[in-house]
Amino acid sequence: MKDKKEKMKCFWFRVLPIILIPILGSMTIVSTHSTRLIIKPVNYIVYILLSLFIYMLIVGFFILRKRKKEKTKKAKIKRIILSIIATLYILCACACLFLLYGPYDKFRTWFISTSMSTMSHQYICQWFYSDEEINKVINSNYMVEVNEETNTDLIDMEEETYANEYEKQILQRDKDADYKIIELEVNGQKAYLAAVYDPSKVKVATSRGVGTTGQYATKIAEQNNAILAVNGGGFGNAPGNQTGGRPTGVTLAGGKVITDNTYSSDAQSGGLIGMTYDNKLVLIKNATAAKARNMNVRDGVSWGPFLIVNGKKSFIKGNGGWGYAARTAIGQRSDGIILLLAVNSNSTRTKGADMGDLTEIMSNYGAVNASNLDGGTSTVMILPKKEALKYRSDCTDAYCYINDPVDSALRHKTRGIPTTIIVTK
Repeated sequence: MKDKKEKMKCFWFRVLPIILIPILGSMTIVSTHSTRLIIKPVNYIVYILLSLFIYMLIVGFFILRKRKKEKTKKAKIKRIILSIIATLYILCACACLFLLYGPYDKFRTWFISTSMSTMSHQYICQWFYSDEEINKVINSNYMVEVNEETNTDLIDMEEETYANEYEKQILQRDKDADYKIIELEVNGQKAYLAAVYDPSKVKVATSRGVGTTGQYATKIAEQNNAILAVNGGGFGNAPGNQTGGRPTGVTLAGGKVITDNTYSSDAQSGGLIGMTYDNKLVLIKNATAAKARNMNVRDGVSWGPFLIVNGKKSFIKGNGGWGYAARTAIGQRSDGIILLLAVNSNSTRTKGADMGDLTEIMSNYGAVNASNLDGGTSTVMILPKKEALKYRSDCTDAYCYINDPVDSALRHKTRGIPTTIIVTK
């Protein structure tokens, strides 16, 4: 009977405060969101300190009473372990609240801009912040794309000069090389820039179940005997199928229309990113299949935002409103060379590239037109096994990605997609 009473005391004085503190915190956050109030960070700090004080007071009082009755070494060790666990728990709870609502806004800016730039994770951001706070961050981090149609006269495929170090990296190559990969570092993360010397070899390939099911980009590359590939445009999931099979906007492959804004429920940014029959990259706003055909497009995917149009860079404030993530981009130089870029992110997805980074890289390497492609878990650069082994030693399949994708479960793997940009032999 006495042991039962002691256990009840342990629950009321030690376990219950641990349960109640995060519940009270959650109620405060939900109340703040539902009433659209923005409580100043100092109020949350006061709440944290008060909660911590109450917890320490109750547990401390209990420990003082219990200490007189503890006579075995085992009981003392148990008390110490429980105290350490409880302390770590409180510190983690305080750290999370401090990051979310503290006076330093770097984490808050990253969290809001990254969450709100994706189609499937916006609700997570809305759990913690009011609409006013979200809009405040979005209005401080955005980009304004160049409002022009692509001028293909800027592409002169006879031009080949070394204007700077970037030009030299691109143009110095082995004779008859189809492409060259330049290894870069972006915000502490590895990146791979492929210069494809013959733009006629750059095409769009789709999954075999496009419209319903996606495939891994490695499989799409293998099915099309590609010598290099990156992921393509944006996409959504078909109802009841989470394999990423539905391309957004307009999609063309080899002159065939695959989609023509077919899935209106899937959000789209930017516009059509297409290759014409005379092998020039065009970026088309408000695209339709008819408009694409009128502009002589043979292959294309839809996404964005557009980074550079006719040599003019988009205006970018802050991180551009897209946060930091793994990124894929495509561009074309004035000499016709196509640039394909893949940038890694880290496991916590706090690093990688923002739109400013992509624009700077594409501009440095001479792109006169460039656009962001789909990113995040989708970002891959793929080579046949023989070539991939130059960049990673664990390639065992016919095709492997040479970058390091990270999925939503923080596993180092990619996901199914409906479209890829491939380079053919």
